[in-house]
Amino acid sequence: MDIKDKVIVITGAASGIGRAMARRFKAEGARQLVIADLNADGLQEVADEVDALAVPTNVSIEGEVNNLIATAEEEYGQIDLLCNNAGIGTGGGPETPNEDWQRIWDINVMAHVYAARAAIPAMLARGDGYIMNTASAAGLLTQVGSAPYAVTKHAAVSFAEWLSVTYGDRGLKVSVLCPQAVRTAMTADNPDGVASIDGMMEPEVLCDSVVETLKEEKFLVLPHPEVLTYIQRKAGDYDRWIKGMRRLQESYGNADWP
Repeated sequence: MDIKDKVIVITGAASGIGRAMARRFKAEGARQLVIADLNADGLQEVADEVDALAVPTNVSIEGEVNNLIATAEEEYGQIDLLCNNAGIGTGGGPETPNEDWQRIWDINVMAHVYAARAAIPAMLARGDGYIMNTASAAGLLTQVGSAPYAVTKHAAVSFAEWLSVTYGDRGLKVSVLCPQAVRTAMTADNPDGVASIDGMMEPEVLCDSVVETLKEEKFLVLPHPEVLTYIQRKAGDYDRWIKGMRRLQESYGNADWP
């Protein structure tokens, strides 16, 4: 997909990766951007900068996601590219409270389901459309120190796979963005965390991979190329990979419970 002249919806666009994508897509000649975030003030600042339509949205609530999709379609006729980018992180393992598990599940997974449920029928009807879901390298590997993040990002990757397998021959194109550490609010309190083992990437640099992969219409968007090697090693010898991850966990000291 060439970004030029496309109508694009981006969630989580008030900061970080979403804001960087809005800026880059504008520079690439997008016809119209529709951006969403729970942070209404930050969202409007980005909207003013890139001449986008701001739709404050809590993506964990299906009705608000439906409103976002409907607004974009009513205002601009169709959605060419839907970027489900909003996401959160939390630490811990099985001891993490149920409400925290539910919140991260609703935002990192169910928001993708809600958006697909709302947007895919029109895309299939015209035989064309693109969805890019932001997951994480943790969704292909794991996340030391955070079971909720690892589990939800795996689910996000799996859902994107399912969409591509099920609807790819009916005109729906699907990609999933799986970076390691990116300099955003999520990493601000832990710049030397395990995800930054191969360095901390700026969101603007990440967008190079996004634009390139969308043009090639490939499934995996891997801003950190090392991730491809890691998943190949994982698939090649799962037990050896797990042993290596145990050593990595030990070096970061994330095994305190119970």
